[in-house]
Amino acid sequence: MSDGAISQDEIDALLSGVAIDGLNSSGHVGNGPTYHFDIPTLQGLADALKPKLEENINKTTSVTFTCEAPVVEQTNRDHVLSKLPEVVIGINADYNAGIKGSHLYLMAPEFALKIFQLVSSEEATEVDDMVLSVVSEFIATHISAEIQEVESKGNASGLGYATPETLNESKAMIMFPQGDFVLSSYPLTYDGNAYTLWECIGGDAAEGLTKALGGGGADDSAGLTPIDLGGMNAAAGGAPMGGAAMGAAPMGGMQQPMGGAMPNMGMGMQQPMGGMQNMAMGGGMPMGGMGMGMGMPQNMGVNMGMNVPNVQQLQYPNLQAGLNAGEQGNISLIMDVFMEMTVELGRTKKTIKDILGMGEGTIIELDKLAGEPVDILVNHKKIAKGEVVVIDENFGVRVTEILSPMERVTDIN
Repeated sequence: MSDGAISQDEIDALLSGVAIDGLNSSGHVGNGPTYHFDIPTLQGLADALKPKLEENINKTTSVTFTCEAPVVEQTNRDHVLSKLPEVVIGINADYNAGIKGSHLYLMAPEFALKIFQLVSSEEATEVDDMVLSVVSEFIATHISAEIQEVESKGNASGLGYATPETLNESKAMIMFPQGDFVLSSYPLTYDGNAYTLWECIGGDAAEGLTKALGGGGADDSAGLTPIDLGGMNAAAGGAPMGGAAMGAAPMGGMQQPMGGAMPNMGMGMQQPMGGMQNMAMGGGMPMGGMGMGMGMPQNMGVNMGMNVPNVQQLQYPNLQAGLNAGEQGNISLIMDVFMEMTVELGRTKKTIKDILGMGEGTIIELDKLAGEPVDILVNHKKIAKGEVVVIDENFGVRVTEILSPMERVTDIN
């Protein structure tokens, strides 16, 4: 950013508590690990919860909601933000017993207001503490149903979650799980109106749920291509190197001319066979009845008149090793630290004589013009500019500009 400008992605990152240096080369938030989830197992859980969600919301509101087939997908913060309205209801209910990890529900304010109106039989036009309380109880009931479903079908017990914390915030202020996570979308309809309940399951929690449900245990040999080696069936790449298959071609019916040179067997060599009519592999078994292996018996090398090297299996390093989720996402450790935020209307300089002469009714002229943006400071360091607004007889400030790193360094100096 040589021109000192700051992008919208960086503004969203600052508002959501992610540092600018957490952005990847594409300009998107890249803070956190990448997971590969067992989506079919988690889709099965969502399908089982669909009737329970219908029963829960219908019992809560005393009306009939219809829940369509839920959709489960692996996603990230940027993708979810594109689905949400500008302001959302966020309900944090992290798993903290048996399974641990981020667990977040999201809904549009209109959905929250509709639930409150049906429960209380009162009209509501704004989301207040009463609305959030009703939504929190509804979500708590649904999470309990989810835990019961996991415990009844899986091998986990004693699962628990933190007391739901419900907020009405701009979507940029929502604390999403780090890195990739699982998003379950539950479409609901009532009286011709469509609503959606989104469930965000963090990577650690999603893997914990998968293991509790018995998923995620695919055989490592799955998907390997079998090779016919003259009556021996081996999986490509699946046998140890000492007995690995030489190639994919079947050898049981191969006719080997023994009067000439032996063809290249995949070992980078050709060996004249003289007039040998039948090559034995350390015994009397003909070549047509077995597959050629890389690890040849010692007497085969003697029969062929060559030195056979000691071949061992190559050990590859673990490519998955690296920083764990805690090291990459340790910004969450300080998320609950309070910092002083002030709004500065303006400044001026006065002599001691002028200050001592001040009294009630004295007017102090500031260095700001009427309507000019005010400065927003955190721990006395300017980070943004905004405009003064009035909210229910209280003053507030609407953020209009986030200062670039260059401007912030200049202010520090």
